[in-house]
Amino acid sequence: MKFDRYTLILLACFSLNTFAAGNPQITGTVVGVADGDTLSVLGSSKREYRVRLAEIDAPESSGQAFGNQAKHALSWLCYRKLAEITVHTKDRYGRNVGVVTCDGVNANAKMVESGLAWVYTQYASANSPLFGLEQQARLAKRGLWRDANPVPPWAWRKSR
Repeated sequence: MKFDRYTLILLACFSLNTFAAGNPQITGTVVGVADGDTLSVLGSSKREYRVRLAEIDAPESSGQAFGNQAKHALSWLCYRKLAEITVHTKDRYGRNVGVVTCDGVNANAKMVESGLAWVYTQYASANSPLFGLEQQARLAKRGLWRDANPVPPWAWRKSR
């Protein structure tokens, strides 16, 4: 089958629109914050959604250094505020994983920029802008980057 240039451009645009439309959206009020990368959102249908912030991993609030600070920071950003979540996938625990925007602020980016979360390299796309924000936080020694040897949450969990 032979396609001309304009047909290919139209197909590409249609594919991009279909892909963008394929990511479900959740809108609601944040009613709980479990830790620095997980929260609960009460949708307009009164359904509660558990949401994991995509591409980041925050220190564990149950005993890891900076864990409580990360939880408090996400609470300050999102608790009782309107949240819009662009869902990318579901994790093995059934949580929606996506980009969380609370009152217009990208919480995923803000947590990394504040030095209270790592970019979760196992799940982040290679060209994610979060890598640059993490580098800036490291250089400025913000948050957990003040520690001489911060332990990533995935390594901390593995050692338990």
